[in-house]
Amino acid sequence: MRLLIIRHGQSEADLLHVHEGRADYALSPLGHLQAQQMARHVCALHRLTHLYTSPLQRAQQTARYLTALCGLSPTEDARLMEFDNGLLAGMDREEAAVRYPHRPDLPIDQALYGQESRMAFRARVQDFLMDLIAHHTEEDCVAVITHGGTINQFYGAALKLPVDNRAVFLTGDTGLHEWQIDPLRVLVLRANFLQHQHDEHSAG
Repeated sequence: MRLLIIRHGQSEADLLHVHEGRADYALSPLGHLQAQQMARHVCALHRLTHLYTSPLQRAQQTARYLTALCGLSPTEDARLMEFDNGLLAGMDREEAAVRYPHRPDLPIDQALYGQESRMAFRARVQDFLMDLIAHHTEEDCVAVITHGGTINQFYGAALKLPVDNRAVFLTGDTGLHEWQIDPLRVLVLRANFLQHQHDEHSAG
């Protein structure tokens, strides 16, 4: 299976300096442009067979550009949502740092401020990935529109990293991660690919 894991475009939250997470912000004008450029690149190079998206609107709006160009209807899956950041969702970052200080020493199965635990976050993303592998064949080309934190959990699950590992897999707006998955391995072909944002001829 060829798997394209794609972050949504820039959202309005990026411009407001607030915590996003489960706060349901729309794409910014630049985010719409990024999503269109990404879709042109993906549909020019890949024959997608399936499309999945997080239910949050910044992901849904990004997925619509793939729908328009590739002709696939997206399947929403709540397991693809961003980390549930509880009381921090939509809050100004400076205010949140004072009211809800970060606790890196918290056990992985516990959480504060109405958030989900790190273990729960990994478990739901890993569950989605295992379902994906079980229900798709090696001929399928699958695109997943999701979020930066969720993409980190994809890597953690695929690489079998400890839940409390300190590895960070950065993903820019509409960053594309391309994997080839077969019964014996996960081959990372591209990580955080962003060239489509700079290539006016990405549609081929």
